[in-house]
This record gives sequence, structure tokens and C-alpha cells, in this order.
Amino acid sequence: MLKSVLVTTLAAVMSVAVIAQTPPAAPAAGQGRGRGGQPIQPIQPVKPGLYVVAGAGANSLVRVTTEGVILVDGKLPGIQNYNGLMDQIKTVTDKPVRFVIVTHHHADHTGNNAKFLETGAQVIGHENLKKNLATYESDPLPAPPSITYDKNYVVRLGGVEVQVHHYGRSHTSGDSIVYYPDLKVVALSDAVTTGATGPLIDYSGVGGGGSALEWKQVLDSVLKLDFDAAIPGNGPVLTKADVQAFKTKFDTVIDRATALIRQGVAKDQLLSQIKTDDIGWTPRIPNADAFYAELSK
Repeated sequence: MLKSVLVTTLAAVMSVAVIAQTPPAAPAAGQGRGRGGQPIQPIQPVKPGLYVVAGAGANSLVRVTTEGVILVDGKLPGIQNYNGLMDQIKTVTDKPVRFVIVTHHHADHTGNNAKFLETGAQVIGHENLKKNLATYESDPLPAPPSITYDKNYVVRLGGVEVQVHHYGRSHTSGDSIVYYPDLKVVALSDAVTTGATGPLIDYSGVGGGGSALEWKQVLDSVLKLDFDAAIPGNGPVLTKADVQAFKTKFDTVIDRATALIRQGVAKDQLLSQIKTDDIGWTPRIPNADAFYAELSK
């Protein structure tokens, strides 16, 4: 049973126009607030041995074991954010962080890679995450992972197993899904978004590589996992039904866009003609040309 964490459904249906938007730039080092100016929040339990720390970037997941911590995502860059996260972790364990799994290259997830590496932790990320960092426009530039993988990776520590999966491109080309099989919990990063903010397909040529069509397949794979709690990159803990609802909405928007292209709608008219008033959000498209080209295949 989830304790002390509000479990909510996705945002209520509202009319939203299709938005063309690029990922937010990383703030300067030392800035202690995340998206929307939210500071690091108090650590909250999800299930026995698993906690979430919100604020100052993406949700961070803390899996406590007898031999150390397996952390997912390390906040925006800056010593204030790093110390704030570590202070929260120390309220539930005196063990060190041994592994940090970073779920994609954006700085709200990878901002403190270098600091964790300095402390002796191993940083794990998909091989495309490492490639994306090479061209990522962020100051400071996050350090690359010390361990990369292709399809699947398993972290074992203190009798605990944490699975890391790359099911394909979605938000970026280097997205990781993290699964806790003993707890029936999955960490989704930005493959699932909450509230009225639609999912961002990062097509950018400099370290993006996202995909609308593969995103659908990623969600199919996620829903085959045995879980009853899902933790998005930002926002509260979700149920499996919430993830299914997100997938239904996402599939509907992409299928409608594909149908319009097949009907001959021009590229510069596509985004404005996709029906979204019954969805509650629309995907954010930083590159309309890439979106049109992918759906035209």
C-alpha cells in the first residue's frame, strides 16, 4: 500500500492547443530550485525500502539496501541541490549512494553526475544518453555515465535487484525505464508526464533523438510489467490505470496526426488541425518537420 504519497490520476480533460517547444535550458550551477521554482521536497515513502524526493529537477528515487543506496536521477546541477538530496537520503539511511541510474541526458536528471562519481558511485545510463551528452547544450555539461548499456541492465546490491530497460526512443533516444520487481514499482522518467503539460518529443538534432512512434511501443512494453505504482519524471505517484490512460491519450493524438498526413494535410497545417480538445493535453513538438517526416513513413 502506498503511504504518505498522494496517488492521483492524470489531469482532467481540458482544451489545449498544440505547442512547439524545446526542452528548458539548465539553470546555472548552484541554483537550488527545479521546474517551476520548486525546491527540494522532504523525502516520502513509496513502498518499504523505496522513497521519492521531488523538487530541484526530476523526481529522485531512493532504493535503500543493507549495502548502500541505488539512486535514480540526481537533480539539477549545483552543490545546493546535491547536498539537499543527500540530506534527505540521510534521514532514511546512513549507507552511501553506490549506484546512480540516470534516465536520460537532460540536466534535471543528470546535473550532479560528476559529484556522485567523485564520491565513488557508479553512474549508469543508456549508451545513447552518453552520445546525447556529447552534443548537449548545457552549462555545466553533465558528466557521462561510468557504465552504459544497450537493452537491459541489472543492478544487484544488498539482496535487492533493480532492472534498467531501454524499450526504445520516446522523450529522447536514451530513455531508461527502471523496474523494481520485488516492490512492483516502475520509474518512468519523462516517458509519462502529469498535469496539463503534454509529453515532449525531443527531436532536436543536438542530443535529442525522440520518437512519437517508438514512444507508443515503449508504453506497450511498460504496461506488460507487473506493477501497481508508477513514478513519473515529475509529479505524484501514479497507478497502472493512470499509465494506461496516458497511453490511450498519446496513441489517440499520434494516430490522428498520422491520419491527417495520409489525408494530405500540409506540413505547416498539421499541428493546428490535430483534434485535442477531448484529450487534456497535446504532445509538445520542438521540430514540426521531424514530426511530420516520422509520421509520413
